Amino acid sequence: MPRWLPLLLGYVTALGPLATDMYLPAFPTIEGAMGTGPGTAQVTLAAWFAGLAAGQLLQGTLADRFGRRAPLLAGTALFTVASLGCALAPDMTSLTLFRGLQALGGSASMVIPRAVVRDLADGVAAARLMARLMLVMGAAPILAPSLGGLLLTFGDWRLIFWTLACYGLSSVLLVGWALPETLPPARRVALAPGELLARYAAIARERAFLTHALMGASTMFALFSFIAAGPPVFIGHFGVSPQGYAALFGVSAAAFIAGSQATPPLAARFGPHRVLRAANRAGLACLALLVAAAASGTGGMAAVVALVAAAMACGGCVMPNASVGALSRHAAHAGSASALMGMLQFALAALAGALAGLVGDGTPLPMALLMLGGVLSAAAADRFRPAPAAAGGGARR
Repeated sequence: MPRWLPLLLGYVTALGPLATDMYLPAFPTIEGAMGTGPGTAQVTLAAWFAGLAAGQLLQGTLADRFGRRAPLLAGTALFTVASLGCALAPDMTSLTLFRGLQALGGSASMVIPRAVVRDLADGVAAARLMARLMLVMGAAPILAPSLGGLLLTFGDWRLIFWTLACYGLSSVLLVGWALPETLPPARRVALAPGELLARYAAIARERAFLTHALMGASTMFALFSFIAAGPPVFIGHFGVSPQGYAALFGVSAAAFIAGSQATPPLAARFGPHRVLRAANRAGLACLALLVAAAASGTGGMAAVVALVAAAMACGGCVMPNASVGALSRHAAHAGSASALMGMLQFALAALAGALAGLVGDGTPLPMALLMLGGVLSAAAADRFRPAPAAAGGGARR
């Protein structure tokens, strides 16, 4: 495996998270430019998540049928063209349509790199590669709003989509120039629609896949609960400036990154199975303390920041191991399994954002409860995970 391949996969993987969050600070500007009411820009985010959910299933199927390179090239090309459409959109309806198309293409960059990892490695080696992708997946959605805000100081909201188009084009060129094909023709599978549904159903029924995928998706729910509920808590409740809030987001991003990068040596020493369970339980303890601190006011903002960062570090450790465990028994159709896992993750991420807006009151307690609920769900899934040998990863899984 080329030493630069994880860097390429990480670069392409960042495309989706950046497109999810980079334009969030521009919502009021977009609504003003389009002449629509407050909150109407949320429909474009809903279209994005709907496109991701549908696109991940589609891209997984294409990746198992045609190999990894061609669908990734086509997906990033569609993302680039749709980004140009967003930048030129004359009204909210057009922007919503192009956001959906953008998601259909961008979903390839989120599904296929994970399938490439599974093509090349399993067990500890796969956890090491997956941790590098989690480095991107964890940092990009947290840092993207700050980047979008920076772009707004140089131009209007359309500059954000011009930037995404340039990023998409660079991804097309890099994939076309450097990405090797990791799925040989002998291992490719063409399925009729009925067979495809049967495959997804079979993957979803497989215990190791379902429990690991639920652990990862529930952890994603906790992460997006913080992302969605954080601004009212820190800016509104604690009175932090927007710049200070960006710095606090950076603390959480650094904690998530640290957790993901600690995964390979920990998994090599103790096994992914034990590390996953320990990280989930540690995150559960951190968030239980966060709920107590938020309810009582003990420690003020410092306690909230510290406990959120600690929970993020645990989540960064959970995500790579959960992804490896979910894909471990699906080498023959890693694209489909990766797509199903990604759809579940982003469905729960969308749910987290909706619930944060529904139950949030600007105080830390609803945010803490949502995060705790996500990690409790992950702990419940952990209870039903098969033993390491049964999961197909050997005695140390």
